[in-house]
Amino acid sequence: MQGFTDIRHEGWVARLPAGWRPYALLARFDRPIGAWLLFLPGLWAFALAAPGWAEGLRLAALFLLGAFAMRGAGCVVNDLWDRDIDARVERTRGRPLASGAVRPKQALAFLAGLCLVGLAVLVQLNPAAIWLGLGALLPIVLYPLAKRVTNWPQAMLGFVFSWAAPEGMAAATGTLAAPAYALWAAGFVWILAYDTIYAHQDREDDAKVGIGSTALRLGENTRPFLAGCYALMLALLGLAGWLAGSGAWFWPALLLPAALLAHQVVRLDIHDPALCLRLFKANREVGLAVALAFLAGRL
Repeated sequence: MQGFTDIRHEGWVARLPAGWRPYALLARFDRPIGAWLLFLPGLWAFALAAPGWAEGLRLAALFLLGAFAMRGAGCVVNDLWDRDIDARVERTRGRPLASGAVRPKQALAFLAGLCLVGLAVLVQLNPAAIWLGLGALLPIVLYPLAKRVTNWPQAMLGFVFSWAAPEGMAAATGTLAAPAYALWAAGFVWILAYDTIYAHQDREDDAKVGIGSTALRLGENTRPFLAGCYALMLALLGLAGWLAGSGAWFWPALLLPAALLAHQVVRLDIHDPALCLRLFKANREVGLAVALAFLAGRL
């Protein structure tokens, strides 16, 4: 019987030409949640600080395209590093590199194409944002190695995925003022928490193959850890809004993401991988609710 996996062969991926499907799966285009989560801290920055609607929408469109390209590139890098490990983990053994559907040289060529798309997006931004974008490349390449040397690889992912917040602030304002750092920190603790939920899907397999995760480190203590991270995230978002001079509507609007985060903490069952995946995916709505709160603060 087939074990638990989050790979999706059905839907629009099934309608692609047969030769294209492994590449769509390699870049996780069948599961766009990762691209959304990479994009959302940037959206917070535009909602908070874009100089106008037109520029905010332009930057959001660029960052969304860049998020899909660079999340895909990050997945290729991750799977190149981890193809031997992935073949030994139930959830990941069907990935194209682990299964042999794509060869490493083919994956490298595909990676180059995705990076070209990312570069085309990057050069549309101002110099400050371009330099920040280039600075993200090394952490992206090194992230897959973190699980081999630490029980906190989710912290490395938090550093990488929250990068869109300061880069977005730089793209919107040309500088990194105090709200940018508050947004970056809020994104970091949010990602650290939700990726811990995600990691509980692989907890037992990770222990068998000898790689680390916060899921293994925390175990049954995950719920209070999530509560603490989410509380700190909300405090940092409040700080960012206050530093940016958000109006009165920001504060009641922040109650919506707070309620969505509390729901995750209450519902969490680390022994139910399917539920962990659903709770992880629910963070897209959390991120969108945060952006709405910042927009409400500008009314």
